[in-house]
Amino acid sequence: MEETQREFHHEEEEEHADINIWKYIMGFSELAVVKCAIDLGIADAIESHGCPITLSDLSSTLGCAPSPLYRIMRFLMHRGIFKEKLTTQGSPGYAQTPLSRRLMRQGEHSMAALILLESSPVMLAPWLSLSAQVLANGTSSFEKAHGKDLWSYTAANPDHSQLFNEAMACDARLVVQAMIQEISGVENVGGDMFESVPKADAAFILWVLHDWADKECIQILKKCKEAIPEDKGKSKTTLTIHLCAWGNDAASEVLTEVRLLYCWLKTISKPPLRPGFSLGL
Repeated sequence: MEETQREFHHEEEEEHADINIWKYIMGFSELAVVKCAIDLGIADAIESHGCPITLSDLSSTLGCAPSPLYRIMRFLMHRGIFKEKLTTQGSPGYAQTPLSRRLMRQGEHSMAALILLESSPVMLAPWLSLSAQVLANGTSSFEKAHGKDLWSYTAANPDHSQLFNEAMACDARLVVQAMIQEISGVENVGGDMFESVPKADAAFILWVLHDWADKECIQILKKCKEAIPEDKGKSKTTLTIHLCAWGNDAASEVLTEVRLLYCWLKTISKPPLRPGFSLGL
């Protein structure tokens, strides 16, 4: 009986493997379809329509052939990005969701620019050179793919620089707004974080440290420490590190997967970290 159960379990694992391998063979398609939705302006068109819209009306609005658009929408609805809802005439139609509104070019919760950045050929190429990062030979996968580091490449390519800035802005718009909504008297002050950080009660660092080597990270953190007045207490220095912070409170398997992927995303643009380094602030 025990031997039979082992054989059954082995067969079941093999069957699952035969199915699951296709997630990796076709895994790129999900990003491609979402990018396609942004390029076509699907979410913007449905939002402008103001109510559920039929396939025929949506294809006319976008100037798309109905058949391929139907396949795109079927995939996106399966992923829960859009939903099906009856139109005012009682016909099947497509409607927005909170997630689909993240794909709008404009809007309070838009994340379209960040998706377009990460799905661009420039940012996808380092993923295909990921082994350079794993080998820890001092070369980032971005540098391996493009022959120079992210910042040098961005400075030399204005179109990529604009896309990069728009992507950072759309994410910061959401995160910073959530952080400061209860705080008055906030103002924007430009400067060089390696030279000095404006005096403040707290320092929030967003999408910064992952781009720099150990030495520069320490320098940035020291400047943040210097910016906090003595009467505020040095413990007030606060770091905001998106999603990479591990804990025992992982909400779901989905969140865990996002965290794992995010930690890789934040390392492809810089050389491998030196194991076990200390900040020494």
